[in-house]
Amino acid sequence: MAAPKKGRRSPGGQGRPGRTLVLIMIAMAALVGGMFASGTSTPRLGIDLAGGTSFTLQARNQPGKPNAINETNMKTAAGIMERRVNGLGVSEAEVQTQGTNHIVVNIPKGTDAKQARQQVGTTAQLAFRPVLTAAAGTKTPSATPTPSPSASSGKKDDGKKGDDKKDGEKAEGKPSATPSASSTTQGRAVTSALKKGPSETPSASGSPSAEPSGSPSPQPSTGADEIPAALQKQLADLDCSTEKSRSQASEKAANAKPTDQVVSCKEDGTQKYALGPVAVEGTDVKDASAVFEAQSGQGWIVQMDFTGAGGKKFADVTGKLAAKAQPQNQFAIVLDGQTISAPSVSKAIPGGQATISGGFTQQSAEDLANMLSYGALPLSFKIADETTVTAALGGEQLEAGLIAGAIGLALVVVYLVAYYRGLALVALASLGVSAVLTYTIMTLLGPAIGFALNLPAVCGAIVAIGITADSFIVYFERIRDEIREGRTLRPAVERGWPRARRTILVSDFVSFLAAFVLFIVTVGKVKGFAFTLGLTTLLDVVVVFFFTKPLMTLLARRKFFANGHPWSGLDPKRLGAKPPLRRRRTTAPTETKEA
Repeated sequence: MAAPKKGRRSPGGQGRPGRTLVLIMIAMAALVGGMFASGTSTPRLGIDLAGGTSFTLQARNQPGKPNAINETNMKTAAGIMERRVNGLGVSEAEVQTQGTNHIVVNIPKGTDAKQARQQVGTTAQLAFRPVLTAAAGTKTPSATPTPSPSASSGKKDDGKKGDDKKDGEKAEGKPSATPSASSTTQGRAVTSALKKGPSETPSASGSPSAEPSGSPSPQPSTGADEIPAALQKQLADLDCSTEKSRSQASEKAANAKPTDQVVSCKEDGTQKYALGPVAVEGTDVKDASAVFEAQSGQGWIVQMDFTGAGGKKFADVTGKLAAKAQPQNQFAIVLDGQTISAPSVSKAIPGGQATISGGFTQQSAEDLANMLSYGALPLSFKIADETTVTAALGGEQLEAGLIAGAIGLALVVVYLVAYYRGLALVALASLGVSAVLTYTIMTLLGPAIGFALNLPAVCGAIVAIGITADSFIVYFERIRDEIREGRTLRPAVERGWPRARRTILVSDFVSFLAAFVLFIVTVGKVKGFAFTLGLTTLLDVVVVFFFTKPLMTLLARRKFFANGHPWSGLDPKRLGAKPPLRRRRTTAPTETKEA
């Protein structure tokens, strides 16, 4: 059979192999350039290679639920914790149960351990409690007024910006309405039982004004006489200025019953609150997300969606709070006994949706949304142990794995050179292209999707060397078979390609299917192996189709390969080729004249 006619494009780039090679080189250059432009030149490493932080959390029964620690609740808590860790943008984190009442969380290096501890370790029931009164966080509060959150309904304020945005956090919900424009202060509503600290009273415009220094007497807030004296004393004695005191107060509040009144510190210790019974449970929050609101100028906000029952509860409690004076029109979002936010309300918020806004940064908005989304757990936990994981053992294992991979690659190279001779250059060049693509893509996937290279992933990359080399061998053997049939190199390259292509696709499809199933059904580090195996399998198809085949087409036009040089690996004599196939020439029969 004659070679295809010139100008006819065949699979694999026979028509214009040079253009195909140029395209894949441009793609490689773009990936490498993007890698350096992103400022990341090495893949992100998992906890077994780079080290990290390990938390051991001990489960505790909730008040009124003495038998809550069971296998079902532990698995549910572990699942929620894993989603919360992923909400931090952490990949390759391990969350697993240990024994009957412990959960171990391993977070790779590069993640803020303090932030992770706050998000993962603080895992009690999330709750919304009405604020009965509030004061500065110390026993002797400063007279400096501190802005408190303000509240209104509506996801967008009706054009009122400026001062409103500086008033703190605002809780908004649908439908939209005009938010309050007055400034408020936490610490102005202190009951007469609070003997220490200056009071702050609002001016006629609603802005706070501090009384002169000296011996100021606290001013009671509206409804302050409804607060029990014991709770007033607890609030007066509460000191939120140190982390230890805040932790003790949070633990005490977390162990209280939902129907109890409690005192609580704000996260940063600047405020303390006396809180009423739980009005809305954390399980009533369906979803929460951080959104940048550019049109209204509010900046970063947190949007909440409640369940059907939760929306009704939230509308009821906000309606009651809106009728009260500051700070009793506030509701506290309490997680593990600590107040993470305390927005105020100007009117009832129906519809099952609300928005918290006011002075958020992107990080603080995302943190609050993450806690609202995944804060409700069937159990409460305390951090029983926290250790720093070193990468010494993982480094030794990585070194051993890389040595094993180098030895395997060297053996493959020796085999290719000894058996295929000149064709080994094609195989080595293809392996090099595959290595560059794999490295750059894994490096770029680190900041893009949080991919982290762990030991199983390294194993997957080593296994891929054999898969890639196998594809080259299949194609080379098809070409050699065609030469054994008596064909020259150029038609042999084109005739062998369709058969090799079919075999390569089937083989890679089976490998990719195995990797896909493994990725879906497994957990933990095995996912890294499956992901790398699937990625390198796809890249094998790309390299064979867009590099190996066009390169062979070009080399078939060079005398060294086309004439079957003994060192080309395509010598017809060494391959035991049949005589060359030639077209039979047919001539018209000659007529003989009879004498």
